[in-house]
Amino acid sequence: MIGTRFIVAAMVVGSAVSASSAAAQCSGDISCSTTNTASVTVGALVNLQMSSATTSLTAPAVADLAAGFVANVGPTFVVQANQNWTMSIKAAESNPTNWSYTGTKGGVKPIGDLTWSVASNGTFAALLASNATVASSASSTDDTAVSLFFQTVYSSDYSSANNRPGLYSLPVVFTLSAP
Repeated sequence: MIGTRFIVAAMVVGSAVSASSAAAQCSGDISCSTTNTASVTVGALVNLQMSSATTSLTAPAVADLAAGFVANVGPTFVVQANQNWTMSIKAAESNPTNWSYTGTKGGVKPIGDLTWSVASNGTFAALLASNATVASSASSTDDTAVSLFFQTVYSSDYSSANNRPGLYSLPVVFTLSAP
């Protein structure tokens, strides 16, 4: 019985060896060659590095209410992509209309009170609940730097709900995509 199992096992192993070597056979008297083609599909690859996960915005002073905003330097980014790409910005889905408020004075600050630009003296756009393009490229890149600047808008009306004392916070989402 043991001898029969051994012969069956040897036949199974021998069949497997001959089946795998049949796909790449080579024979000849002096030399022979076979060819193997290696292939890989490379998909879109993107990498977005952000200088800091938080931005501390400057609290407004009396003069800032008259000016209507306070300017701050936002995060900087390094973009890497193996094809054309787009970097976008939006308010987090958890806060689609207003900043989160912690305080006792009933503060309400719309997300559009945070404006952004890629130039400190550029045109500023209000933050939205949907993606807006920050930067893009029609080609691949190794290290494209993108700087962001914020202006927090304030009303000149001291009694306005967006000027009330308290802590306001707003998660901002940056997305890098390669179509």
